[in-house]
Amino acid sequence: NVAYPHFATATEIYDHLREITKPGGEYVVRNFVGVIEDISVAASTVETRLFPKDALDYYTKKNMGWDYSQEEYDTWQMPERGGEQGDYRDGMSEKITNVIDCLKTEPFSKRGIIPIPFATEGSATVDWTNQGQTKCCRELHFYLEDGKLKCTGIVRMQNANIFVKNIHFFATLIDHVAKELNVPVGEYTHWITNLCHDRDATSC
Repeated sequence: NVAYPHFATATEIYDHLREITKPGGEYVVRNFVGVIEDISVAASTVETRLFPKDALDYYTKKNMGWDYSQEEYDTWQMPERGGEQGDYRDGMSEKITNVIDCLKTEPFSKRGIIPIPFATEGSATVDWTNQGQTKCCRELHFYLEDGKLKCTGIVRMQNANIFVKNIHFFATLIDHVAKELNVPVGEYTHWITNLCHDRDATSC
């Protein structure tokens, strides 16, 4: 990862993403890659007006497949914070179990992945008009290196103002897997194909 820009924390990369997409509207940055050195949950809790901490906690619990209350749903669920494209919970518990089993069984494995293709359908039925089939995050790759758990996220579309929701979830997921493997957390690499300022861009 020496060839890519490094950021100490999620706050630093968030500020950078907001700055480079500042023109807004249809302005797109293609194929952005950044490495976050401290991906701990504490360092990856970035509160904004759109995402106060309780909203971050709600969306992370939802995407982890953990329980949340109807009150939390009624309070925090809203289209401006992302809809079906940012709902990753389908099969998440089983996918996490698979990653843990993979890296416990074969620590040198390159198969520790969490794929997030569609909600329930297979790729043969892909429909670009269906937001549930065009998830923003496509895959998370987990691997052990230098005695630490590291991760790379492949993201089709990243709205800069929704980054804080994504990274809070990813950090929680990485922390959960690392604890199950009894290893410390290493760096996280965020690979974005399409980076926009907000949801005003067409067909995000």
